[in-house]
Amino acid sequence: MVSELDLALVHSLQVRPRAAWTDLAPLLGTTAVTVARRWERLTGEGLAWVSAVPGPAFSRSGCSAFVFVRCAPGARRRLAERLAGMPEAVTVELTAPGKADLMLDVLAPDLAGLHRFVDEELALLPDVLELECAFATSLYTEGSRWRLGSLDAAQLSVLGRGGAVDGAAGAADLTATDHVMLDALVRDGRTRLSELAELTGGSAATVRRRLNRLVAGGIVAFRCDMAPAVSGLPVSVTFRGRAAVQDVNRLHRTLASLPECRLLAAVTGSANVLATYWLHDIGQVQQRETAACGRLPSLEVTERVLGVRTVKRMGHVLDGRGRRVGVCPIRPW
Repeated sequence: MVSELDLALVHSLQVRPRAAWTDLAPLLGTTAVTVARRWERLTGEGLAWVSAVPGPAFSRSGCSAFVFVRCAPGARRRLAERLAGMPEAVTVELTAPGKADLMLDVLAPDLAGLHRFVDEELALLPDVLELECAFATSLYTEGSRWRLGSLDAAQLSVLGRGGAVDGAAGAADLTATDHVMLDALVRDGRTRLSELAELTGGSAATVRRRLNRLVAGGIVAFRCDMAPAVSGLPVSVTFRGRAAVQDVNRLHRTLASLPECRLLAAVTGSANVLATYWLHDIGQVQQRETAACGRLPSLEVTERVLGVRTVKRMGHVLDGRGRRVGVCPIRPW
């Protein structure tokens, strides 16, 4: 059972993923011990987790693409499990029968690295018959910005007043020590400073300063993910479509404002818009498409990709119920 307190806690961690329990307890009307125990249960059962992900600066230096894979008959699950072990394929989703069998979110430090993975590794796998790669040219919203909607405006206002960091960092500043720290935070975004200090051989104060600089510089961000049992949104659908070039930059003011919109990007190819929605049921697919086209009249939806099962999401391996059961750390930095 997922309680209202659980939902409020998850929403709080979406806003401030590394907030101290003592900061969240008054907001949630309970004690820090209770909050800690609730989170321990949620993570222990694979219902929710916090992890480090690429920050806003990644779009200026790194490369992101959505890859649609058609595979040999009967090979979907085998191929999906193999892909889940590859750090470049940060998200792996089985899709309903259509043009593709799998949809991947692929991240690489640069365009050359992404091409190398797609052309020299992915395309050469024995079960892969065909693939299509759509490069993200603009990312208007993604998982770290999506919200559960369990907190009221007053609670959100309190959360918004905390958690500020200062400093600056650039991708060129990343050191071997930073990569050790990032690997740990991909596995568990709430890893304590003392644990990070032990891993890196530094002090907690040094780790704090370094982490603050990486966050402030947009190199790394944190997000709280969850299983469908928590979100209450078991259906995932990705719309691919075409919009007039002059309308593409309006996407963030139109489609991204819809509460079910989990991801929205401008991409390369004839279908220059890609949007993923989390929905209550399959009957809402048509409703969301109608609403999207109503807000952006020039949009023509060309394909509807229905997710059957997410095998891996941003480096975290999921079971058939969408619960986390393992980690294959992403390393896009």
